[in-house]
Amino acid sequence: MTTSPPYRQLLAALCLALPLPLLAGVSADEAARLGKDLTPTGAIRAGNADGSIPEWTGKSNFPQETIDLTREELERLRTGDPDELEAKFRGALSGDLLTPQFTITKDNMAQYADKLTDGHKAMLQQYPSFKIPVYKGVRTAFFPDRIYEETKLNATRAELIGTDSVKGAKIGFPFPLPKSGAEVIWNHKMKFRGSAARRFNNQAIVKPDGSYTITKIIEDVKFKYANLDEQDDKSSKIIAYYLSETISPPRVAGQLTLVHETADQASGGRSAWLFSPGLGRVNRAPDVGYDNPAVGTDNEQYNDQIDVFNGALDRYNWKLIGKKEMYIPYNAYEINSPKVKYDDILTPFHVNPKLTRFELHRVWVVEATLKEGTRHNFAKRVFYVDEDSWSIAVVDCYDDRGGLWKVQEAHLLTAPFVPTTTGIPELIYDLQSKRYFATTLANEDQVTDFDISFEDRHFEPGNLARMARRR
Repeated sequence: MTTSPPYRQLLAALCLALPLPLLAGVSADEAARLGKDLTPTGAIRAGNADGSIPEWTGKSNFPQETIDLTREELERLRTGDPDELEAKFRGALSGDLLTPQFTITKDNMAQYADKLTDGHKAMLQQYPSFKIPVYKGVRTAFFPDRIYEETKLNATRAELIGTDSVKGAKIGFPFPLPKSGAEVIWNHKMKFRGSAARRFNNQAIVKPDGSYTITKIIEDVKFKYANLDEQDDKSSKIIAYYLSETISPPRVAGQLTLVHETADQASGGRSAWLFSPGLGRVNRAPDVGYDNPAVGTDNEQYNDQIDVFNGALDRYNWKLIGKKEMYIPYNAYEINSPKVKYDDILTPFHVNPKLTRFELHRVWVVEATLKEGTRHNFAKRVFYVDEDSWSIAVVDCYDDRGGLWKVQEAHLLTAPFVPTTTGIPELIYDLQSKRYFATTLANEDQVTDFDISFEDRHFEPGNLARMARRR
């Protein structure tokens, strides 16, 4: 029996409509490179040819006493001996590593153009006061041994269905040897950040004249996927539970947000609930995602820009450009010193360049272009992802006319007592309004509590309602 042309056309259309899987893992021979010529998380272990990028050294950059620091010890040092705290955080960063090798400005940027993002070139052109101090690089990122073990297993067992459904991954980075741009972004989304945390987040919109108001938020997070303390039947489905309370200023105080973030955005995506004091009730929130403005950010941060990028990937086509050597913010210990105040950091147009530190690192470059028939205020985004930690360091964001609109930076540092590498602070520069948004500032507040633990019920909608009633 033959199939007539109309049926063949129908079958072809159905095949095109189905979400076909990408390559399911890599070969055993490829995976065997992890922990050898590649680091346990998939980066090139060796430095580059001229030595401007060093060999990966990870955990060895920090003394054991720093790795063993508890939250109580960190808080004691922050309030009593910030010099000692700063020294412990810096680890091996001493001597000539604390002095810039050179500084990139508008006048000399052409000399370094091949290692600058388009966003940083635009910042240098638009703001003569913006500078990029470049230091000798140190590859400090490291993670627990269990993450390394599971990452190697994930290399051959994990797969990505379409762009939004991760299958077969457990605990570690799902795609240490990525074959697509979407896999790189999922590594960022599912990286180890500790098992739970309570963060005291300070954020601000800085106007062109340098004025700002601090918004204070307390954020509770329980990481379900990359959780070394607890694995259950939800751990392969839920990335994290998130609960935040806005403390100030008064106009937004009392706002509660609850999010369940899933590893399978294709089957319903995240669930979210909001409590607004003005409404006086808890509501399901279908719009906590994509380019809906995050609470209290005056449209300068979209929900999917929290943690640099989060949420569903389905509105974009994701292209893996490959690896490049780029100047990115790294080992950002000075800008996070408890001796530094927000007035020192938050200067007009951009943060104070004297407090920033850029290094040459290899990054994965991923280009996301908006799919035809979908909508987002960003028509294109270009991501620069640190090869050692899978942390997004810089994003160039373009409007629907092809113009560069916003530049995101995550000033990466390694917290050895977790251990993880994360962005503190995170910045979004608006090249059109000339304002910028700063978040995850912690200099004048308590240190993040990584020793805390939560029961799952802390993140149930019913608990949100109970918290609201106590307000």
